[in-house]
Amino acid sequence: MGLISEVLLLPFAPVRGSAWAIKQVVQEAERIYYDPATIRAELARLEEQLEAGEITEEEFDRQEDELLDRLETASRRGAGTGDGTTQ
Repeated sequence: MGLISEVLLLPFAPVRGSAWAIKQVVQEAERIYYDPATIRAELARLEEQLEAGEITEEEFDRQEDELLDRLETASRRGAGTGDGTTQ
């Protein structure tokens, strides 16, 4: 059955390969998105924007809440060590 099913499913190999590649890209994007070091850097950049007058206090509060939520999610997921690498 293994050889026959492989031969019959051969035309779908590019689709399976594309699905695998897409899954890898999504996993890497999530790893970066929830990396505590990345989130901390975004928080620092956000504070610099506030101090430079580029954003309002309300915008700062909104974005800060979003980043802190991501940081909390990252700590629950154990997404990384905080130094830009995963565990």
